[in-house]
Amino acid sequence: MKVILRQNYSQLGNIGDVVEVKNGFARNFLIPRSIAFRATDGNLKALEQEKIQLARKEEKVVQDSEKLAAQLGSVSLTITMKVGEDDKLFGAVTSQMISESLTEKGYSIDKRIIELEEPIKTLGIFEVPVKLHSKVSAKVKVWVVRE
Repeated sequence: MKVILRQNYSQLGNIGDVVEVKNGFARNFLIPRSIAFRATDGNLKALEQEKIQLARKEEKVVQDSEKLAAQLGSVSLTITMKVGEDDKLFGAVTSQMISESLTEKGYSIDKRIIELEEPIKTLGIFEVPVKLHSKVSAKVKVWVVRE
C-alpha cells in the first residue's frame, strides 16, 4: 500500500514522502497514529497545499529570526561577578545568567538556544552565539566585570 507520511519517521522517510509499505503496517500502525495516510489523488493535492503553507510559515519564522538576530547583534550585556586572586571568578557565567540578562533588556531568549561551549570563568569580553533558528544565529557581546 502506498502512503504519504505526515511526520518524519526514521525508518521510512520525511514529511510528504510517498512510500510503499505492507498493508497491515499501514492499517494497524501508521494510519491510526496519524503518522501517514493513504496516497490517493485527493490526499496528494491536499499535501501539496499543506507544503505551500508550511513553506510560507517557515519563511516568516526565518525572517523574524533574522530581524531578532540583527537586534541582538547590537546588544551588549554586562555581568558583574565576584573576583578572587589573579582575577579568577568565584563561580562562572552560565547560559542561564546570560538569558536572564537578555530578559532584563527586553529579549525573551531561552537558555537552551545560547550556545555557550563551557561556562565563562574569566574576566573579559566574549562573543556568545545564540542559535535562533536552524538557518539563523546571532552573536551577543558579554562583558564580564568585577563586582
